[in-house]
Amino acid sequence: MRQYNFYTYILTTSSKKVLYVGVTNSLERRLYEHYFGTEKKDNFTTKYKCYYLVWFERYQYVNHAIEREKEIKGWLRIKKEKLIESQNPGWRFLNTEIMDWPPKSDLHNQ
Repeated sequence: MRQYNFYTYILTTSSKKVLYVGVTNSLERRLYEHYFGTEKKDNFTTKYKCYYLVWFERYQYVNHAIEREKEIKGWLRIKKEKLIESQNPGWRFLNTEIMDWPPKSDLHNQ
């Protein structure tokens, strides 16, 4: 049986003032997209420079990852902070555990 990977994740800014919750099937690709703003130019993560990974969970099924994303998005910030601190008490930026950080602009050309 094939193993699929889907992720629910939380990003923050360098000052940790803003939180963003998302879902993806590739953390490395998604972090690249957030960092370089390869989506719409006026999106949330580009506007606030919100691309530091502080929390993530892996799921085998996309519907589970999406359900978790929706659940977390409905929480108050304090509850999101407690979730982050339960796995990452120092709020370390986990990007370097996923990929070379900061990413190189030619990642999509490889």
